[in-house]
Amino acid sequence: MLDGNSAITLVPRSTADAIIADSYKYFDNYGAVLAALPYSNIEQVADELYRAYLEDRRVLLFGNGGSAALASHFACDLGKGTTVPGRTSKRFRALSLTDNMPLLTAWANDTCYDRVFAEQLLNFLQSGDIAFGISGSGCSPNVLLALEAARQAGAINIGLTGFKGGKMRDLCDLCIIIPSDNMQIIEDLQLSITHTLFTILRHRIVTAAETTSMEAKPYLVQSAA
Repeated sequence: MLDGNSAITLVPRSTADAIIADSYKYFDNYGAVLAALPYSNIEQVADELYRAYLEDRRVLLFGNGGSAALASHFACDLGKGTTVPGRTSKRFRALSLTDNMPLLTAWANDTCYDRVFAEQLLNFLQSGDIAFGISGSGCSPNVLLALEAARQAGAINIGLTGFKGGKMRDLCDLCIIIPSDNMQIIEDLQLSITHTLFTILRHRIVTAAETTSMEAKPYLVQSAA
């Protein structure tokens, strides 16, 4: 689980100065941040998402702007990309709260924009489900309110953010913090991290399905003679 007292050291925008003026400096900085990612936290999140899959718990994703697009993208990867051909008995129960625009705008209009995710969570969330918040800064009010609502409902909160984690950090059970103050590099690596999680999960799901299939049909195993 997240150690809320551990220090986060930001990777500077450039090893030479604070301005990225060309592609060389951008990717130099990208490589430095890539090397400093909290890989053990990424593995912990993969483990928690896999447990949610095994136990038929929901994963509800949300964020603003680019993070809204990533919530939709990751929900698609989890919901469709992890399916095993010919097997329908077990699927990821993943849902992005950024996709229903009539509902999102209704909550924004009738209450306030800060509550667009918290209110949606209350329709679906049960104790033990996962609330997965995505924010570049870790300080988006509607993401924070959703995480607060999820915590009160007994959910497991997971965050994906940058900088030093912002206020999101203290609201999460697990938080992947990209140690950078460059929003573009943060967003680049947020996508890479969700693809990493998806790839790990798909490998585990497919491997487990193949193992189960071979155990159920041992006569299909032929000798190597």
